[in-house]
Amino acid sequence: MRRIFYLLLFIPLVSFAQFNTDRLVMIGRSALYYEDYVLSIQYFNQAISQKPWLYEPWFFRGVAKFYLEDYRGAESDCSEAIERNPYVVSAYELRGLCRINQKKYSEAVSDYDRALRYDPENQGLWHNRVLCLIQEKNYDRALAEIDTMIVHWSRYARAYSMQAEVYLMQKDTTKAVQSLDKSLELDPYDGGIWAERAVISLARQQWKEGEEYLSKSIHLLPKHPGNYINRALARYNQSNLRGAMADYDTALDLDPNNFLGHYNRGLLRAQVGDDNRGIEDFDFVLKLEPNNLMALFNRALLLEQTGNLRAAIRDYSKVIEEYPNFWFGLQHRASCYRRLGNTKQAELDEFRILKAQMDKRYGHQPRLSKKQMRKRSDEDLEKYNQIVVADEQEVEHEYKSDYRGRVQNRKAELTLQPMFGLTFSRPKNDVKHDNPYEETVDNFNQKSHARTIYVSCDQTKLDEDRMKQTFTYIDSLSTAIDASKNTSDVKPLLFLRAIAYCSIQNFDNAIDDLGIYLQIDSTSSLAYWQRAVCQAKINEFNAAQGTNIELQSANVLGDLSDAIQLSPKNAYLYYNRGNLYALRQDYQRAIDDYNRAIVLEQDIAEIYYNRGLARIHSKHVAEGIADLSKAGELGIYQAYSVIKKYQK
Repeated sequence: MRRIFYLLLFIPLVSFAQFNTDRLVMIGRSALYYEDYVLSIQYFNQAISQKPWLYEPWFFRGVAKFYLEDYRGAESDCSEAIERNPYVVSAYELRGLCRINQKKYSEAVSDYDRALRYDPENQGLWHNRVLCLIQEKNYDRALAEIDTMIVHWSRYARAYSMQAEVYLMQKDTTKAVQSLDKSLELDPYDGGIWAERAVISLARQQWKEGEEYLSKSIHLLPKHPGNYINRALARYNQSNLRGAMADYDTALDLDPNNFLGHYNRGLLRAQVGDDNRGIEDFDFVLKLEPNNLMALFNRALLLEQTGNLRAAIRDYSKVIEEYPNFWFGLQHRASCYRRLGNTKQAELDEFRILKAQMDKRYGHQPRLSKKQMRKRSDEDLEKYNQIVVADEQEVEHEYKSDYRGRVQNRKAELTLQPMFGLTFSRPKNDVKHDNPYEETVDNFNQKSHARTIYVSCDQTKLDEDRMKQTFTYIDSLSTAIDASKNTSDVKPLLFLRAIAYCSIQNFDNAIDDLGIYLQIDSTSSLAYWQRAVCQAKINEFNAAQGTNIELQSANVLGDLSDAIQLSPKNAYLYYNRGNLYALRQDYQRAIDDYNRAIVLEQDIAEIYYNRGLARIHSKHVAEGIADLSKAGELGIYQAYSVIKKYQK
């Protein structure tokens, strides 16, 4: 991808006649170079809007989405680019990478087949196609392709390492070792190949040899946590507990969420008597997997050891609830009950044990055995104290690095985008300068009022100067209202003052003004709309304080429904009502309202984002990711964080 990226940044412009569009594309490509992917997408959107028949903006937008890990959206954009120009090899290559990341390996092979017709000497295309064939378990064709690669590029070390991987899949470790040795002979500075060689040694339980190979891999790839996890396993099986502990510490520094690292370090800490820090590791494991019974039981043992008996009983009980005949757990829980003076519960547990296994011996916790390991998927509780290894030992080939613009790595909470309301502040957008339009709002503004109102969901705070100006403006409106002689003069002043109150978050006064306004004119959809937004803001605060808001929520729903009846073509009203339904966890009604909003307005990012979340919550994950992809395309960068979380 890096090769594609740098080459295509310098494709010349097509013609002077396309200057405006090409200028947008060039600015977008500049943003891509500086890794500001979200901003670049906005420029490509404008270029596509102006000249949708050009393939370049579609392709470059796909590149941006690829770096944001929106693989589905990137694949779609590549398909659009290919439809417009089917002879661009890079479009097939990028779409193949997108499909690989979605595990669509056979479709990726088709892309590489097509690309190699136009560029048969492209080594990267051959390489990726072989990896896809391996994933498809088409080993015979993969070996044939590798043989062809070796003829063309006899000194390409990675061809031999892929050959070794195929031999391993076919359980022929002898040939695999030969291929890896050849690969290392050609390129002894490839840390990934040393790691692959180590995997074979670990599978053969040749721990010392495996440690040596992993040390060489770590020297070349010092920031790859999987190598440290595997070397810790090799050291542990050679009774080098201190070295294993150091490797787990390093792996967790590099990858703080690594399950195997925390779990196995917890076991080692328990083994050496570091009980409190062992509890910390199992706490972390249980945050990742709250129902992991092995971790629960190990934490219970450590909690009992440190004297936290009630917490130990809590964990023991969860395990026993799932496995009522786990006698070792019953014995420990009974011991905790006795130490707390709860003789009755202790005797109940002891009776269950004696009744089932009168002749079984109990009394001490088995020590951690260096010769025993279990696979992660093995849920036999009798193996609770065994070191965990991955179900399949494999070497990771993808190396990640954080850099500016990788917005999908920023934490994004699964919260809805806020409701649209009316404000005096012009909505801000780095690229898109046109404001959200709604006919009823435009009609109000055309009546030559002193202030222009805008549709916005931005929750910006006023600075000190703007706040003082707003208070002064409210005072002037109040004076004008008091001096007015008829209701026709009062109406717009009340409405403007309500919006001003909203801007300083005085929602109660705003609701009062809007209530008076509706007594004068009960046919104003704008007043119902804004009153619903104000009440929703109050409800949000009250709910956070633990107040029951069911009645107030019904008022919001009533106002929004009245507004929709008066203004049935207002997309923002359907969106707001969809938000209310989503907050009530009535996701199907929420989706229905979002659908109506999208029929009316196809380019509002917030609608797609919230419909995406509603679909995910209603277990339609694929459709939800598609909506989030569209929301990201339209400018909501948080969507990529959610896509990253759920597409796995």
